[in-house]
Amino acid sequence: MTQRPTPDQRRPANDERRPANDGRRAAARNRAALIAAAREIYAESGLNAPLSAIARRAGVGQGVLYRHFPDRAAVATAVLDENVRQIEQVAAEPAADIALVLGVLTWHQTQSAAFISILHAEGASGASGASGVPAYATALSERVERALRGHLAPGHPLAGERGDLMVAVAMVSGAVTGPTREHRERRALAAWRLLGVEVGPVRPFEE
Repeated sequence: MTQRPTPDQRRPANDERRPANDGRRAAARNRAALIAAAREIYAESGLNAPLSAIARRAGVGQGVLYRHFPDRAAVATAVLDENVRQIEQVAAEPAADIALVLGVLTWHQTQSAAFISILHAEGASGASGASGVPAYATALSERVERALRGHLAPGHPLAGERGDLMVAVAMVSGAVTGPTREHRERRALAAWRLLGVEVGPVRPFEE
């Protein structure tokens, strides 16, 4: 009499690898969910929002968050790199000028309180010589400055003393307040206008 194979015996050999594969897919999903949640929360509340709130919105435990991002700096860098990268991308376009780059910068200022905070902190630090700006914020802000400075022509209102550019960006960042993106955009454009700076279309960079 032939003995039927048990369910375990009928299972394909490669099934043994499924938990690991599922684990990697779950880890990727969790990381994407955490970045999306952090982007929303940081846009609303800035970089001081508690990490526990990010984990809750992503639907994972705080331990899962720390497995992907060991500290607040790692979360902020993962989230804000996209903002900075878009500014770098538009700056690299052959037809780009300072007004076009400032339009994309202004879009991100109106979208994210966290993005504003890195620009405002660095600009204030440059103005006063203050220290204490997190290293990741300085690194991101310096990338923005390089993208802008590459398009500054002599005589432009932002091409004055070495620190003037990011002080002006910080001043505009401080003006970007209001309940809606449209309201924040109007305030940002008013601030640039008062500084005598022309800004191109306020929109995200699209490849």
